[in-house]
Amino acid sequence: MTPEPPAGTASVTRAFAVPADVAWRALTDTRRHEAWIPLTRVRTDGPPRLGTRVVAVSGPGARRGGPGLVDRMEITRYTPPGDGPGVAVFTKRGPVLLGSATVLVLATSPTTCRVTWSEQVPLAGPLPASLTSRLTAPFLATMLRLVLRRAAADLTQG
Repeated sequence: MTPEPPAGTASVTRAFAVPADVAWRALTDTRRHEAWIPLTRVRTDGPPRLGTRVVAVSGPGARRGGPGLVDRMEITRYTPPGDGPGVAVFTKRGPVLLGSATVLVLATSPTTCRVTWSEQVPLAGPLPASLTSRLTAPFLATMLRLVLRRAAADLTQG
């Protein structure tokens, strides 16, 4: 039984028809996220590993280099799937978005896996984190459903 995530956490789980290592490599490599996350451009200082820094900018003109909401992150946990699930934690460093995003990939057979992507994202500022993370969670849950649907389709198509 999976424990209930803390209040203010958006969490989506989806079955993937690919091996866990395939899903893991794709989902933790933020250079692929532009294909799945709408209105977002992503830059990183290298391949996914502990300490990799990522900057995502989201907004109507972001993919064309325009301004948007900046989401600075660092990979603070990176444990590929093996005897247990793969877990990557992207800690958000501001300036507006704080908290973390966690990608968990669990093999369900040699050719399939289950992915859970969770985000708890309070906003920087004077309001309590517990309040702002509850405000961002519904939007994030919608975005995560879309992202995992797109990623699963992309990976099963080759």
